[in-house]
Amino acid sequence: MHLLHRAGQCAADLFQTELGGDDLTPRQFAILLTVAQNEGVNQTQLVELTGIDRSTLADVVRRMLKKGLLQRRRTREDARAYAVKVTDEGAKILKAREPLARRVDDRILASLPAQHRDRFLQDLGTIIQALDPLGEKESAGKSAGAPSASLRRGD
Repeated sequence: MHLLHRAGQCAADLFQTELGGDDLTPRQFAILLTVAQNEGVNQTQLVELTGIDRSTLADVVRRMLKKGLLQRRRTREDARAYAVKVTDEGAKILKAREPLARRVDDRILASLPAQHRDRFLQDLGTIIQALDPLGEKESAGKSAGAPSASLRRGD
């Protein structure tokens, strides 16, 4: 447990260093990327897709709304739910930061011998699938897959 936590801390530190002190956090990046890949996603779906708990996600989304990175509107299907969308500013930030985040992924994986990298990602996916209570609900019976490249850092 401690080793996973430390690895996550190191990855987050590397992310912050690579982005040059930018105020975009790994969680904000994960949310921005996930919303961009799932246009109109609601906040409940964002919780499921990112693994960020509901209250933390709501707080982070609020801050991202204030920064002008995201916008939200009530959904047609459920007036209580919000659909979240990336703004033009959010898309600009994402386009600029995505190559840096990929470089972080590459640097992390470069710490492992090449022949172990795919297995490492598969093993992380297996751990997440086995232990994530949200994942159990939606992926019962599915085979374990590696986390997406954008979310490897545990954002």
